[in-house]
Amino acid sequence: MAAEDTASTRLGAGRQHLRPLKRRGLVLLRLTAIVFAVLLFCEFLIYYLVIFRCSWPAVKTPADAGGLGTPEPVLRAMFLADTHLLGAVRGHWLDKLRREWQMERAFQTALWLLQPEVVFILGDVFDEGKWSSSQAWADDVGRFWKIFRHPPHVQLRAVAGNHDIGFHYQMNTYKIKRFEKVFNPERLFSWKGINFCVPGTQLPADSTGGPWLISCPCLSFVMINSVALEGDSCDICSGAEAELLEISHRLNCSREQEHRPQECGDRQRLPASAPILLQHFPLYRRNDANCSGKDAAPPDEKYTPFKERYDALSQEASRKLLWWLRPRLVLSGHTHSACEVLHGAGVLEVSVPSFSWRNRNNPSFIMKL
Repeated sequence: MAAEDTASTRLGAGRQHLRPLKRRGLVLLRLTAIVFAVLLFCEFLIYYLVIFRCSWPAVKTPADAGGLGTPEPVLRAMFLADTHLLGAVRGHWLDKLRREWQMERAFQTALWLLQPEVVFILGDVFDEGKWSSSQAWADDVGRFWKIFRHPPHVQLRAVAGNHDIGFHYQMNTYKIKRFEKVFNPERLFSWKGINFCVPGTQLPADSTGGPWLISCPCLSFVMINSVALEGDSCDICSGAEAELLEISHRLNCSREQEHRPQECGDRQRLPASAPILLQHFPLYRRNDANCSGKDAAPPDEKYTPFKERYDALSQEASRKLLWWLRPRLVLSGHTHSACEVLHGAGVLEVSVPSFSWRNRNNPSFIMKL
């Protein structure tokens, strides 16, 4: 009898001992579920919740105005800037992992929700392209295509920035060609069979650092290597200006083909409308003092004077671009902050903020139709 009582006592003690273990197991399971839910929300779902609030601008069609005309095709374009993919020298592996995951999730979510037809990156795609070795460059390019992967029907184009090819004193033909080999536009491509676009060739064939011209019916994009607009008559700069003059002449011929067709000869005609200018450096402005909005520069940076040919293009280069190309819109990067500026006879320039969390706490992109 005593033995039975002893056994029962031990069994009861064992059951009492198991209860705290079960409680601990349940607490641990709940904590694990909470941590998993937080990670799922902060590292995945949050991007959908934020980007879902974005929408394309409304476009008025002839039907909206009471007309019966066929609506013109619309191009959905997304503009990013200053992704600054970290390299082998200055990029810590943990920093790379974190920043690139954020950019990848943001870009892939935007691609899925917004369905853009073309994506433009306005320079400084890479952080260390100005000095990276061939192997480091290949590694960075591989990571770029993983982060910014996209389906075949989406076009991705990029202009060179000072971190991609170096400032004027670091820039050379090898770095420019290396960049263009990655982002070289095709000769002929279409967006869903609606807009047929022909990128302009580099003139001459062995030129370096000049602008690329992408044209669609009713719309043209001129993509410029703004680092080459130093104005000191270096070989790369002279070639870039010669190409700009050629594109300017072709645009002017298209605008005035009805009045002076004999001056254009057999030149390939471009849309008669004003082009959209895409570049890394902004056109000349004194500072960001007149910029406002949540993506604008912080107050302690707004009044910092811009240095010509470093923070912005020179006044001379800016005047030439506006005079030669007469754009309807200018889009630029480099400053890492958003800004809207009117130049000359009311030409709007929009500076696109950086897309990297390393450069700002609220990276963003711009959508245009």
